[in-house]
Amino acid sequence: MKKLIITILAAAAPIFAMQAREIVDNVTVGSYDMERHGRYLQLDFEIGLDSLKVASNQRVLLTPRLVNGNDSVSLPAVAVYGRRRYYYYQRNYPGEIMSGAAAMTFMAKDKPASINYHELVDYRDWMDGATLTLQRTDEGCCRKQSLNRYGHIGRYNELFFPELVYLKPEGKLEKRRSLSGSAYIDFPVDQTVIYPDYRRNAIELARINHTIDTIRNDRDATIDSIWLKGYASPESPYAHNTELAIGRTEALTDYLRKLYRFDNVEMLTDYEPEDWKGLRKFVANSNLDNRDGIIALIDSDMEPDAKEAKIKRLYPDDYKFMLQQFYPALRHTDYRVSYVIRSYSDPVEILRIMKKTPQKLDQNEFYVAAGALEPGTDEFTEVFETAVKMFPDDPVANLNAANAAIRRDDFTTAERYLDNAGTSAEVLYARAAIAIRRKDYATAHKYLTLAKDAGLAQAAATLDELNERTRH
Repeated sequence: MKKLIITILAAAAPIFAMQAREIVDNVTVGSYDMERHGRYLQLDFEIGLDSLKVASNQRVLLTPRLVNGNDSVSLPAVAVYGRRRYYYYQRNYPGEIMSGAAAMTFMAKDKPASINYHELVDYRDWMDGATLTLQRTDEGCCRKQSLNRYGHIGRYNELFFPELVYLKPEGKLEKRRSLSGSAYIDFPVDQTVIYPDYRRNAIELARINHTIDTIRNDRDATIDSIWLKGYASPESPYAHNTELAIGRTEALTDYLRKLYRFDNVEMLTDYEPEDWKGLRKFVANSNLDNRDGIIALIDSDMEPDAKEAKIKRLYPDDYKFMLQQFYPALRHTDYRVSYVIRSYSDPVEILRIMKKTPQKLDQNEFYVAAGALEPGTDEFTEVFETAVKMFPDDPVANLNAANAAIRRDDFTTAERYLDNAGTSAEVLYARAAIAIRRKDYATAHKYLTLAKDAGLAQAAATLDELNERTRH
């Protein structure tokens, strides 16, 4: 089984608890937290405003910024207005106060002693190692700046996250599918000739035709066999019913051969002279007065003709009811149309098919499609979630779906998939990945050791890294 290793860049940074310290000119910051959540970086910190003095004609903007070399992003500012400056902006630039351009807006007289700042930003690779700063900009009359300074809050560094191991499913030599059903074709008494317009035959024949046409009209499907099995009801001698079941099955076979031109399609036939299994089901679900007695006779080892005669003799009223209500449905033909779906190799085509007819795809094709997508995106996750819906009991499908869920920090879903993924080294490794993400390093160490002992090389490398990082 081939393995694909995908590096995850989603790891939580710890909360840094510290005494509030002055960051920039009478503005303090207490504890702060920068934590990665999949595609986003979450920033939380406390800004102390108790010592901030703002003159009546002054506006103070406190703008958090992430900076790493030439890359930077500014977050929504906290704005504190003096009384005259507030009303000036309200008259002349109301949008700057009312539109939400700032994360929080206060008049100086109403400002709190501290505020809890919370913001999500789209994560970019350059943010690993970025510095979180707080810019203070003071503006007076005519927006003239009187102060523009920066203070350093802290640095964001990705904690290590183990590279996830996806398994490449084995491609199937052929993708075989089938559609099945039952048709209740009426024949005149003791006849084996199909009359399409006789009673409900047009409807029943249409069932089979529709099944065949559905596959024939699919350019990706090729029919390779059609199986028919005819059944008769028990009211005639068993030998005669055998002839009827065989003859009626052959009649339907001939009908289909005349209706369709089948090239390289194998026609398979079978028969069952009397459908006692079907009769038992009808009786068991009924309210017949002598239901239990009839079931006991059906289950007995008596010869079919003797069995049917005894039911008729002992329970004549129930027998008459069965003859009218149950027996017609026992004269049916089961059918199964088997076909082969072609293989797909183009990821774009696979994704298109996945949206409409995912049952056409095998696991390897889902894997090919995922390989063309960015891990962690909605599209990437959808591929593996669709695959596990198509193959809910397959360990590989469950493992890959679990890894996709881990990539998005959805650990509850990941654990549910892993419960159906078996106990392979890759599954143990995935459980270790969840433990690391939860900072449960003791559990992670246990699973990584087990995965390493089971022969997974990636587990050994990750275990070394875990030991190195937790040592400091």
